[in-house]
Amino acid sequence: MSTTETITTTKAVKAAKISLGVPSQHRPRTSPDEGEIKGENGYPPALFPNYLPVWESPQANYPPLETFDYIERALGADGSFPDLLHAGAEVHNITAAMGAEVSGVQLSQLSNKGKDQLALLTAQKKLLVFRDQDFASLPIGQSVDFCRYFGRLFLHPHSGAPKGHPEIHIVHRRAGNTIAADYFQSHTHSMAWHSDNTYEVQPPGITFLYALEVPDNGGDTIFTDTEKAYERLSPAFQERLRGLQAMHTARDQAARAQANDGYVRREPIDTLHPVVRTHPATGKKALFVNPQFTRQIVDFKKEESDIILKFLYDHMTSSHDLQCRVKWRMGDVVVFDNRNTIHSAITDWTDGRRRHIGRITPAAERPYDD
Repeated sequence: MSTTETITTTKAVKAAKISLGVPSQHRPRTSPDEGEIKGENGYPPALFPNYLPVWESPQANYPPLETFDYIERALGADGSFPDLLHAGAEVHNITAAMGAEVSGVQLSQLSNKGKDQLALLTAQKKLLVFRDQDFASLPIGQSVDFCRYFGRLFLHPHSGAPKGHPEIHIVHRRAGNTIAADYFQSHTHSMAWHSDNTYEVQPPGITFLYALEVPDNGGDTIFTDTEKAYERLSPAFQERLRGLQAMHTARDQAARAQANDGYVRREPIDTLHPVVRTHPATGKKALFVNPQFTRQIVDFKKEESDIILKFLYDHMTSSHDLQCRVKWRMGDVVVFDNRNTIHSAITDWTDGRRRHIGRITPAAERPYDD
């Protein structure tokens, strides 16, 4: 089987012609937003202007990604975590289902053994929250190098990045934004459940989010444990899902970017992945479909596929006993495993406060189900 395979997509996706590059009428922002740097309309300047997104060399497109040999850092890591959880470190579960808050650890000071143990603990807990970290105040390249240890870093084909550092995907809502209020004029909720970039042949694994500036209230991120979601299914239904493949597409994301006068720097692809995947470090199985990027189960008719996918989406998103919600504080670093979770930002703050988060995204293995 080739590394990238396509199947028939919906008429809407087929009809959308994606052109690489930048729309001719769009003026690329090659320098940071001056209003954010200086502050305006009563809002203070950005705390981390060096992390404001820019679109450098906007006409330079990215080549298709090639496969690479991924090293699973969690394999062979010491499960007693001596190099991660030093004396004084504490781990407190966020919920009974998933997630933990870790105190007394400064990630930037970890040795390679400590990083390996971080990968293992993340695979086990699915999500770790580290408070009072120095990631944001370090030279940007140092944070990038830390994350590169875990895999080849993903360059997002649409989003802006800090100047000189395309490896960082910036989540940015400028001060004074009315996005939430505008959105709820035509929608009843803001949930957009997904795993990141699952259309890639080798989607992300261990992923790093770090808070640069966040509202006092609102803008949380919610996660679901998709391993436990799989375990909750009946053995008969688990067995029926095994061996199935589904198509994940980048085309809708690219079409949205283009419709908003955005950037399409890499040709969007469709990729087949197993509906159930195996984690290489733990051997546990997880559901691997999501509403943002998964479109159809292979060899099923559309209506059949839609019924199964809708059930799986409803199961994962409505099972609150399989979830945890992260309330952001400045200085936080959230480390999560993109292979056995789905997540959604919650766009619920309406006071115009800035929300500014960095994401560094190492790629992992090609999903498999053994």
